[in-house]
Amino acid sequence: MAEELLEQFATPIVPTEPVIEFRGVSKTYPSGTHALEDVNIRINKGDFVFVVGSSGAGKSTFMKLIMREEKANTGTIMVNGFNLTKMPRKQVPMLRRTMGIVFQDFRLIPTMNVFDNVAFAMYVVGESGREVRREVTDALSKVGLGEKARCMPMQLSGGEQQRVGLARALVNSPDLIIADEPTGNVDPNMSYEIVNLLTEINKRGTTVLMVTHDHNLVRDFKHRVIMLDEGRIVADNAAGGAE
Repeated sequence: MAEELLEQFATPIVPTEPVIEFRGVSKTYPSGTHALEDVNIRINKGDFVFVVGSSGAGKSTFMKLIMREEKANTGTIMVNGFNLTKMPRKQVPMLRRTMGIVFQDFRLIPTMNVFDNVAFAMYVVGESGREVRREVTDALSKVGLGEKARCMPMQLSGGEQQRVGLARALVNSPDLIIADEPTGNVDPNMSYEIVNLLTEINKRGTTVLMVTHDHNLVRDFKHRVIMLDEGRIVADNAAGGAE
């Protein structure tokens, strides 16, 4: 009887929904280059994942497929509940609103100040001025740039420009942040600061996927590491420390 009651009131174990899932994904470009080959990977909500590999290993294609800049030739890709394999082009903007993207080369608009660079994506989707002010102010505060809101990009250091890029990625409270070599154009000290910020954001529940060549960062931060080589996943180390 007791066992029957326990079964009746037991909390069911619900599998974690993946934020990103690749099932049998391959990508070959028209030139004949085999960029990815039979990739199977699952990244769950709240994961922080470093993606590493030598030049030409398939990292850029992996990221482009997630952002739907490219389409797979075979297999299924799920991102934030969207089936990218079947997604019509008109739905791509909806997908991208669920993610924040941090670029290596910052991609700030030079004629806009820091505030407007961060606010730009909110203006595009028609958010109210009050909401824009609140969210942008909060995002700049999180990255330590609250006092730089009226500065122009050329007045900032490389590290500060990258933090503006991070604030821009955060402003719509995305489920997923994709950081493509975000420390590639900043000094070593700022590299650690950027990853510290991403780690703090991750602790609040946001999934972070970061491509990097900096093995010191991978070693020191101890996050999950996915290693690509010649278009295949050759390691998936939950403890970090890929060399």
